[in-house]
Amino acid sequence: MTVRVRLHASDPIRRDGLVAMLERAGFVLNGEAPDVVLCDDGPWPGEAEAPVVALTDAAAPPDVAGVLPRTARPCQIEAALRAAAAGLLVRLPASLPAPGFRGADDAPALTAREAEVLGAVGLGLSNKAIARRLGISVHTVKFHLEALFQKIGATSRAEAIVKGLKQGMIEL
Repeated sequence: MTVRVRLHASDPIRRDGLVAMLERAGFVLNGEAPDVVLCDDGPWPGEAEAPVVALTDAAAPPDVAGVLPRTARPCQIEAALRAAAAGLLVRLPASLPAPGFRGADDAPALTAREAEVLGAVGLGLSNKAIARRLGISVHTVKFHLEALFQKIGATSRAEAIVKGLKQGMIEL
């Protein structure tokens, strides 16, 4: 699929590098009817006609479809542009809640593995399927389930999913 990109970059040297990278990746530079807009460190377009992916080390407006650091590798920029053009949101790992984050003031912190297990439970996977997906034993999955059930006060998988969603520990 050919993706049309409009590029906003105030630094001419940086702009030339981004143009070369975009062309090598097979994007079509199109200012008229883009599928996605790539902005290098602002200024941000007010009313963009397409989803915006921002390359910035500062805070980007909350309505942009994608945010990457200015040091992002070409493969990351390419993936972000394709994802945004397809209607997906792209965020820096640091801007996402880390596994074990507290979604609410009273929400318990889960370990990264417990958060992964809870997310897999939310997808409806069995213990065996979770074990295969995460590369751990079924016994270890059960161990993590018991620990996270105790932390969030759940007595069943369904209750754990509901509490995890309400407390912002997982997204489905």
